[in-house]
Amino acid sequence: MFNCPLKLAQSLEGSKLTCTYSFERLAFKQISKHNIGRECRVDAYCVEDGTMAGKKQHSRRSFIKRAAVIGGAATFGAGGVVAQPRNTSSAFPAHNDRTRGWLRFIWEKATTPDDWGYRQELELPWGIQIPRGNIDWDDDGIGPHPWWDQYAAPPMLSYGRFDLADSSYPVLLMAEQTPAWREVYTRIMDELASRHTSYWAAIDWNTFIGPSPQRDQYNAFNALGYQAWPEQIRDSYDRPGWTANGAEPWGLQPDPIGADGNLFFRGWLNLVLSIYKYVSGDDKWERPWEIAGFENENFEWTQPRIVEHLYQQYTDHPEGPHCENTKIWPFCNSAAGLGIYLSDQLGVTNAHGRFENWVEFMRDNYLSINNQNEIEWSTVYYDPLANFKVNLPGSGATGAGAAFYLLPQSPEIATQIYEAVVNASGYRDPARDIRPSPLVQVMAKALGDDVVFRRLQDAAEKYSEPRFFGENADRFGWWSNLDEPWPRGTSTAQQMMSEIAEGNWVDAFQARHMDKYSAPTLEGVDYPNLGVATAWNDKENGVLHIGTYVGDRNAAGRTTSLRITNLPNAAQATVTKNGAKLYGIQIVDSNTIRFDTEIGEHQYEIQTGYYGQEVAIKAPDPMTVASASSVAATNRTAEQNAKAAESVMLSGGGGCPCCGGSS
Repeated sequence: MFNCPLKLAQSLEGSKLTCTYSFERLAFKQISKHNIGRECRVDAYCVEDGTMAGKKQHSRRSFIKRAAVIGGAATFGAGGVVAQPRNTSSAFPAHNDRTRGWLRFIWEKATTPDDWGYRQELELPWGIQIPRGNIDWDDDGIGPHPWWDQYAAPPMLSYGRFDLADSSYPVLLMAEQTPAWREVYTRIMDELASRHTSYWAAIDWNTFIGPSPQRDQYNAFNALGYQAWPEQIRDSYDRPGWTANGAEPWGLQPDPIGADGNLFFRGWLNLVLSIYKYVSGDDKWERPWEIAGFENENFEWTQPRIVEHLYQQYTDHPEGPHCENTKIWPFCNSAAGLGIYLSDQLGVTNAHGRFENWVEFMRDNYLSINNQNEIEWSTVYYDPLANFKVNLPGSGATGAGAAFYLLPQSPEIATQIYEAVVNASGYRDPARDIRPSPLVQVMAKALGDDVVFRRLQDAAEKYSEPRFFGENADRFGWWSNLDEPWPRGTSTAQQMMSEIAEGNWVDAFQARHMDKYSAPTLEGVDYPNLGVATAWNDKENGVLHIGTYVGDRNAAGRTTSLRITNLPNAAQATVTKNGAKLYGIQIVDSNTIRFDTEIGEHQYEIQTGYYGQEVAIKAPDPMTVASASSVAATNRTAEQNAKAAESVMLSGGGGCPCCGGSS
């Protein structure tokens, strides 16, 4: 039996709850168990203040280091360049072959110009059409390049902007590994954000005007939740994915951010912009910029104003804003909340408290939790105008997608959903042949759930076709046996998060590296010819550790130079290269040095004299838009409406294809 803290050990007695988690900022505690017949078998661990009790004698940090240091030695086989797992090690966080390969590909995608702008004559996007037909992989210069994923989870998420958002997550985690080198991540994030403010990013809101012309073709196979639609509205109702801009009572709303609906545009946009802020430290998107709306009309926004708009919406509508007009999805709302959370963590806004009210609303109205603390059903989407909800048994509706976005901001409800998903899917059952689930794997890693992480890792290796590609086999992706010209952007990005050795989805949103903007920083890297695997300030010893590798083998040995900025005193800095002191250091100014080197695999130690510093951030004043009494009254009305809505349970437990994450 575990020698755990009493308050945790007590949760094991007579409980049917699969897992109980407790989160603290400085200590991580977990107890995991499942029932086999009538017996309870404890098969996880408990960590308290850095010590472990039970069978597994390793810390949370050591688990993370062990769990995702899979590199990718390239071997040639019948299917091309196949990625073979390879362990790597480093005294400081370092990128492995696979993460280097994915970074190379997302750099190419992000920095290659393509046209996301307005055109007067545009066909409806592939994912919304009935029938959809074949995908056109030719790059004709009209619309996003076809390597941007516009094909996953149609018709709800088959738009290029979801590739932009999902690709930002591994960039965030990679930037957490090398906080002393940010310029490449910043460039990528800026390209992703810039595309997300273009006309094509909101192509559905800008072109799906009024009722769908294909309503008469809807059925249970092409319209999620069709069986739950009230009989009297079936012939006059739009399926999920059709945004219905112009529908009553709102009318045409040309601004895709300022609209009442379209949460699945602005919620993810705000998350992308907040990630840009944390990665770069730059306030570019806090200054005015323009979004392209209906018929290319431009509207001025800032990232804090998006949060203000969301705050107002969660005040006026505790049930949550709509994605497509008339439909409220817990999945989309969870993502919107995470963007607000990170913005608050960075000191830009102070608004997440209002979203926490929505989490309670979701718990009470979009989930049914019985006396044994088990989830009996969950809501896919809720239509407050037509007054019905589409439910699924268990957690299949909210699923891994909602839990993934809720975990950093609302860990208690997120872990409950996570456990329900894990149990229903048999991820801990060694007798079951499970399929990959990238978002569950990310959560398993963040929670230290070694069993689930390992099994899903094996499933991804078996079924998701990890493969290097490109002329020099220097790009990496997960091809999922689809026989397409490029790996799918969303599923590859989701799977890549588990490849980043120290990457932790929960920790990344705690903004632990706020001092990086004023700490010694590596700049001027000739990427992608030269890559950076390690860039870490050892604040105990005043040393900046840098590890480089050959990014383009055709450039190996070429002369290049590196800059170190933000030094306390450039004149006192020294550089060691591969263990030998480097001479010829140029002092650019009082805080910057520059030195010549060559493109290759090298280890540098720069004696910086930097020993760390606290960054004081004054929190903005809380947003105030309504009195407490009016908010409470609004909450009561929304609760009554949601509980009174007709709830129809769909058969089966397959879950929502978008809420569950790409596979």
